[in-house]
Amino acid sequence: MILSNSELESLLQARHSHPHQLLGMHPLGDGSGLVARALAPHASSVEVVPTHDARKPRFKLKRIHPAGVFEGTTKDATHVYAYDLAVTDAHGHRRQQRDPYSFFPSLGETDLFLFGQGNENRIYDKLGAHLREVDGVHGTSFAVWAPDAQRVSVVGEFNNWDGRVHPLRNLGSSGVWEIFLPGVGEGAHYKYEIRNIHGQIVLKTDPYGFFFEAAPKNASIVWNTKKFQWNDQAWLARRRQQDPLRAPLSIYEVHLGSWKKKNAAESLSYRELAPALIEHVRELGFTHVEFLPVAEHAYYPSWGYQVTGFYSPTNRFGTPDDFQFLVNALHEAGIGIIVDWVPAHFPRDDWSLAQFDGTALYEHADPRKGAHQDWGTLIFNYGRHEVSNFLTANALFWLERYHIDGLRVDAVASMLYLDYSRKAGEWIPNKYGGRENLEAVDFFRKFNHLVHTEHPGVLTIAEESTAWPLVTRPPYLGGLGFSLKWNMGWMHDTLDYFHRDPVHRKYHQHDLTFATLYQHTENFVLPLSHDEIVYGKGSLVNKMPGDEWQQFANLRALLGYQWTFPGKKLLIMGGEFGQRNEWNANAQLDWELLATGPYHAGTQRFVTDLNRLYQSHPALWQGDFETSGFYWIDCSDTEQSILSYIRQNPDGTSRLLVILNLTPAARYHYRLGLPAAGYWRELLNSDATIYAGSGVGNLGGVTAQAQPSHNQPFSAEFTLAPLSLTVFRADAPTVS
Repeated sequence: MILSNSELESLLQARHSHPHQLLGMHPLGDGSGLVARALAPHASSVEVVPTHDARKPRFKLKRIHPAGVFEGTTKDATHVYAYDLAVTDAHGHRRQQRDPYSFFPSLGETDLFLFGQGNENRIYDKLGAHLREVDGVHGTSFAVWAPDAQRVSVVGEFNNWDGRVHPLRNLGSSGVWEIFLPGVGEGAHYKYEIRNIHGQIVLKTDPYGFFFEAAPKNASIVWNTKKFQWNDQAWLARRRQQDPLRAPLSIYEVHLGSWKKKNAAESLSYRELAPALIEHVRELGFTHVEFLPVAEHAYYPSWGYQVTGFYSPTNRFGTPDDFQFLVNALHEAGIGIIVDWVPAHFPRDDWSLAQFDGTALYEHADPRKGAHQDWGTLIFNYGRHEVSNFLTANALFWLERYHIDGLRVDAVASMLYLDYSRKAGEWIPNKYGGRENLEAVDFFRKFNHLVHTEHPGVLTIAEESTAWPLVTRPPYLGGLGFSLKWNMGWMHDTLDYFHRDPVHRKYHQHDLTFATLYQHTENFVLPLSHDEIVYGKGSLVNKMPGDEWQQFANLRALLGYQWTFPGKKLLIMGGEFGQRNEWNANAQLDWELLATGPYHAGTQRFVTDLNRLYQSHPALWQGDFETSGFYWIDCSDTEQSILSYIRQNPDGTSRLLVILNLTPAARYHYRLGLPAAGYWRELLNSDATIYAGSGVGNLGGVTAQAQPSHNQPFSAEFTLAPLSLTVFRADAPTVS
């Protein structure tokens, strides 16, 4: 036996960190021949069979240990050559394939160097499981980062989940472990068996896994995410040429599992969802859908916000190919896709990222920095290069492999503040003594820079609820670099106002006007999202006061205000028809309401017409983030709760007048100033009978008179319907 006893024991106990040094074929130390070794616990015999050159020696290996270590030598060659191992088991079944320990590493020094710097932007092409052809041999390469592990093996159906059979080699100080396994193909289930820093054996799923078993199982699955045939090249080309900040953007927020179901227990698959969702979104006129997190998550009630598979669409609705089919179909239909992305935290499941190699690898070791107080989850260590690389590459992965058009980043505030939801003494200041998470700031700037430079036209959207400055300004100006930010202040103030009985609204009109004081400090999205219709908050329509008629009139006025106020738009599914029940992730929307009476169908028709009005008038989107895009005609009539304003594009060639009457009383002969002469046509009235309103209106429009009012050169008398929003346009607009 050429192996020393200690080397043999390291193989038997699966403790050797460089198994390629012992297994495979090697020159004998004296140069007189070759030695080959294999670890095959279930084999009765093993033979070396040359593959490329039949003149090379073929020789049998002898069992040198009952546990399945085989070794053999030949004097007929002195240089290593390509060979198969022919393995016969106890039942006489023979299997022949290339020896996994005869291949060079699939990662080079440059890959590892860039990963260590945090700059390998396509690290998902290197780490994880990848179908490859090496030296004419088809198989899968496996690579995982676990710098403090004592040993790493890949286990799966292909080796009876036996960690002794395929230990990985350690690629030095990079902390990466790697092996190429011939014959392992798409669909193979696998995990990493890790002997961690404490000597404990743990099974972990692949952090870079492209597909996972359906929960509650959690094995990773080998998958080729590059094989799908895309047909959305025209969409992507248009996206690259468009400035999304000066384009219409109305977003329909969707939870895939509860939008529509086959039955009470079964959701639609990605492929089944495509035609139904496309028909609905196109009919309503939304430009984009936004999916709550689609990445794999073990705990369904988290709605996807506790991610266990950052590189995998959830198995619940199909394969990665099926999700690509859904995205492709939406793009072919002219609909963009935004997904919720969750780099703020990850769950503590012992089979996932937590304590991956027995150390706080992805998270912080100190719970004052590494543990979320509110959610019971762990916080990424953004200051560790390999961790930030994992996340920035993940963002690019969703854009490149799944053609996603935007990433809405969840819980940004929790990442920016070291004292987020913590009391004094429960957090650690930064190096300057402040509460800002400087590593997270650097991460955001790098993430946004990569996304915007490598994928022009793609949106990054921050869910950020504080007054952190310059969230949507570029890093060179000191900003974080996001395209857009959710305007949580607008959302809270607006819902607070609309929740009030109209008799009290005159005391709270500042709730609607306050947002104009800061609307130009950021590029805002106006969100009415899932967060506002759960946990006892009530559905949107149930937040509204009054009887049923008044509730729906208020809801239409609210949506009209949202669509005509500066900023991009987001509406949670069910809001478009006034769902009564709170959102329930375990049940589909109450679609039957559309057939039960005029209010629900009328609301959906109103949203449809809102989107048509919105997209057809640049005044409502071209100047969202220009100071000239909005100004008040009058916001001081608190006694009657009436507000009026102008929306226009920057050069004033597209101009609309919006009037809100937010009491149940109709107002007649109500004079308002106008910036231009001529006939002002009524384009939209939320009180129209087609929306189940009372039908009070202006008989098509009003004519401006040369009578100054409200600091405007012209004015007209309007009829204002109760609890309504009305939009007018000058037939022959002129610049005053």
